[in-house]
Amino acid sequence: MKNRLLFLCTGNSCRSQMAEGLTRFYWPDLFEVHSAGIEAHGLNPKAVQVMREMNIDISQHQSKELRNLPSLSFDFVITVCNNANEACPIFPGNTKKFHHDFNDPPKLAKTAKSQEEILLCYRQVRDQISEFVKNLPEFLKIRSS
Repeated sequence: MKNRLLFLCTGNSCRSQMAEGLTRFYWPDLFEVHSAGIEAHGLNPKAVQVMREMNIDISQHQSKELRNLPSLSFDFVITVCNNANEACPIFPGNTKKFHHDFNDPPKLAKTAKSQEEILLCYRQVRDQISEFVKNLPEFLKIRSS
């Protein structure tokens, strides 16, 4: 039986979407993974682009608000930004909540002077999330078989 996991962010446009895609890639047999936001800001095209560079396609993901998920029953909820951590509701049952803040790629890219510099900001965060996701079983203290 897979562990039900939710990545929660402010707008479900970038960080939580990347985390969902990476978790599906690295741990398809361990997690039933979802992502959502406190709000829905739409899927960020640059997040899609840098994920495609890793051969992970998140282009069909939909940005969604937490309240629009079909179920709020999760084994684990991981907030990936401070705003979501502060606004995170209480989940029913035995849901274990964790927080790991990642920089917001659009904010990092505000001072970028070229498209390549912008993409570097997205890649940096993608790679940080990737390293985090690779170690999810250890972080959550569950066994991966």
